[in-house]
Amino acid sequence: MRVITGSARGAKLATLDSDATRPTSDKVKEAIFSMIQFDLEGRTVLDLFGGSGQLAIEALSRGAEKAVIVDSSREATAIIIENAKKTKLFDRCRVSTSDYAAFLRGAAGREKFNLIFLDPPYNTALLRDSLAGIAKAGILSDGGIIVTESDTGFRGKPSKSKKETLLSDEAVIGDVFSGDRAAAGAYTILKTKIYGRTRVTLLSLGGKDGENE
Repeated sequence: MRVITGSARGAKLATLDSDATRPTSDKVKEAIFSMIQFDLEGRTVLDLFGGSGQLAIEALSRGAEKAVIVDSSREATAIIIENAKKTKLFDRCRVSTSDYAAFLRGAAGREKFNLIFLDPPYNTALLRDSLAGIAKAGILSDGGIIVTESDTGFRGKPSKSKKETLLSDEAVIGDVFSGDRAAAGAYTILKTKIYGRTRVTLLSLGGKDGENE
């Protein structure tokens, strides 16, 4: 796993040797940063389920100003610190060993972020709950974007009709918000794309619906 481009291009990142983490694949990471390439320069980033820290580190390498990287595991935050130092980006990071909900409570009314990455373990309610917590805490800046990763539950290459189903708002609400329409109501779906089993969805608070591909 390496930094794709920017100031730390090519730097190899350490990962936690554990089933508890699921690093974003290079293909999905490249797709994510293609989607947000014009929303990075000078931005303040939050990675709420940091793992190895690769998403926040990639954002910093590409021009984000600073990043807060959170993980509940001390082993994970040790890896994040190692990676941030290896890429010479540590001075622009704050690494926090914290449960996501505790972090959001502490950040409410105190911090704002332009870009938030959410890649919690699949097949849990953590994505829905963290999105609800972000809306309540009010930490997303005006015009800010949330990038989420979730599991579509589909394997193989979808037919045209199946792809249309997977890209529907109904499917996004099911995958991203665990089917909770009340939680989904706080957000606008800017874009959703499918890469293998992974759904990448961009969200904002308010505004008009975006595009699906």
